[in-house]
Amino acid sequence: MLLFIVGLVVFLGIHSVAIVAPAWRDAQVARHEGAWKGIYSLISLVGLVLLIYGYGMARQVTPVVWSPPTFMRHIALLVMLPVFPLFLAAYLPGRIKTMAKHPMLLSVKFWTLAHLLANGTLVDMILFGAFLAWAVADRIAVKKRPVPRVVPGAPPSAANDAIALIGGLVVYAAFIAGVHRWMVGVSPLM
Repeated sequence: MLLFIVGLVVFLGIHSVAIVAPAWRDAQVARHEGAWKGIYSLISLVGLVLLIYGYGMARQVTPVVWSPPTFMRHIALLVMLPVFPLFLAAYLPGRIKTMAKHPMLLSVKFWTLAHLLANGTLVDMILFGAFLAWAVADRIAVKKRPVPRVVPGAPPSAANDAIALIGGLVVYAAFIAGVHRWMVGVSPLM
């Protein structure tokens, strides 16, 4: 469990710099953007690897806190439906991005909620609870920024909404059909 917690702290920690020290982060980017991006990416990758490996180890020994009823998995499948279209909409500016304001954070909130509904182990509650808390904190921090940051992505287009929606639903279908089982070892349909 320790490796998992360290990975979670490192990954969410580096992603929280803009929440807890936005002026410092902006100063680093202004001074050495390439170096900042490199260090940020490296720390993120280390955190992600520790998180994934630690999660895999912790899943084998974690206690069950609660056993969700079977119907919660069906609800989770519905809650997951907008996750991938919203995720893609963050990089494909269109009406979805405009209406959602911050589709990536909304995507993370739906993803965590769905997994909290369908999973009852301690490690799952820590993982998805931490990501949900981070997404809420980041959304609050984004609202307080005087100047919004530009997210690199495709140029605005009327076709972006269709691409995000169709592409997101194709990715969702792929996860249901087997990608989730391949990546995590558990089918969302079981």
